[in-house]
Amino acid sequence: MTTSFPSIVNRKIKVGLIGCGRISKNHLKSLQELNSDFELVGVCDIDPEALQKASAEYQVEGFERLEDLIQTTKPDMISVCTPSGLHPEHTITAAQLGCHVVCEKPMATKFEPAVKMIKTCHENNVRLFVVHQNRYNSTLQLLKQAIDNERFGRIYMVNLNVFWTRPQEYYDMAKWRGTWDLDGGCFMNQASHYIDLLSWMIGPIESLHAFTTTLERKIEAEDTGVLSVKWKHGGLGSVNVTMLTYPKNLEGSITILGEKGSVRVGGLAVNEIQHWEFSDSRPEDQTIADANYQTTSVYGFGHKGYYQNVASTLRGEAQPLVDGQEGLDSLEVLVATYQSAREGRRVQLPLQV
Repeated sequence: MTTSFPSIVNRKIKVGLIGCGRISKNHLKSLQELNSDFELVGVCDIDPEALQKASAEYQVEGFERLEDLIQTTKPDMISVCTPSGLHPEHTITAAQLGCHVVCEKPMATKFEPAVKMIKTCHENNVRLFVVHQNRYNSTLQLLKQAIDNERFGRIYMVNLNVFWTRPQEYYDMAKWRGTWDLDGGCFMNQASHYIDLLSWMIGPIESLHAFTTTLERKIEAEDTGVLSVKWKHGGLGSVNVTMLTYPKNLEGSITILGEKGSVRVGGLAVNEIQHWEFSDSRPEDQTIADANYQTTSVYGFGHKGYYQNVASTLRGEAQPLVDGQEGLDSLEVLVATYQSAREGRRVQLPLQV
């Protein structure tokens, strides 16, 4: 059944933001740059220092409670940038008070609360957007186009590497970091954008088998892990993740080997097309150098493009790039990864919940 959402036209979309920590800067900067479409009306955080700083910098009122922000400023939408384990609570609160939601990745740390997020947004006739901004990377857009155009033929093997560094000081900055309930480990947090590529780019997964371990960091969750994947189309793949790379972030990459093509997109965060070879030749092959970009940030530059899609969707001009269901599909792979590692067995998808 298709849901009809009222379009927001002839005015700016009013946005409130909850969670004024590290990732919020990408959201706030994007909203500022897109000020012809969006108006930030308030920010919310339980940390007085972070709240005061964001409130002063963006010249909006600050609130300790999300309910107070919504009741006072009457936003159309809430951007949820709190720790992952709190995403369901804040999304559900916003939806029940009539606000659309933009939720950072992953949408939750557990499967059932994520399902409830989707259900609550549906019941209250509001949209749920889940942020997987790496889909907007120019390099990955070219790669996705090649896959959709079936240039690889059969895809035989896929490898993803996330070789980054998160020192102990990073985890010590906040008590929730590295915890199972609020954060998860290197798969759930740092590598979730790469896990998202497994189904979005390559296709439905048949089964997976994972190993995780905590080798060095003093955290509940894992700092290192490996994942083996079998897709329904028969291809095989692997994901290798660690936050222990010496001495700094080294690589975020995807390599695809197929019947008629081989591609590697690497760099710090899939920002460089390092190999691009197909049996045929097409005009887009000449744009490879233009797609590459320099970055010192593992976040990339996709948040602005993501918010442009949000604006177009809320104005009735487009469909969401990543809605709640697509966010759930991505989370399902993460949940299955942890289940496999915990139980020491291969896990079939979809999950039986």
